[in-house]
Amino acid sequence: MAKHDFGIMQNEPMNNERFDVSEPEKYHCIQLHDDFIEDILMDLENVPCYWHTLQVPGKGLAYCGITLIPPQSIELFIQILSSQHQSEYNDLISLANQAKKENKYIIHFGI
Repeated sequence: MAKHDFGIMQNEPMNNERFDVSEPEKYHCIQLHDDFIEDILMDLENVPCYWHTLQVPGKGLAYCGITLIPPQSIELFIQILSSQHQSEYNDLISLANQAKKENKYIIHFGI
């Protein structure tokens, strides 16, 4: 089963820090099946993110890599998830709302 993991980063990533190892347990991640990510992948292409490090800004998820979603992008991320009207996104929406409230980054580990 191909899956994506999402968690909240308790510490803001440092400018020179790299994230190259999948550590879903470290961030108490929730999982979302790849089918549901594929459904919104095009919409996510407008979300400003970072790929593996703050030194590599990008847009959308690093599908097979690690994405850092900054606090200022979380509202757009929530809007995209909420527009799907599918219960499979509820846990991720809750996680994103918590990150937004706490002004934290979301980390995504791709397939």
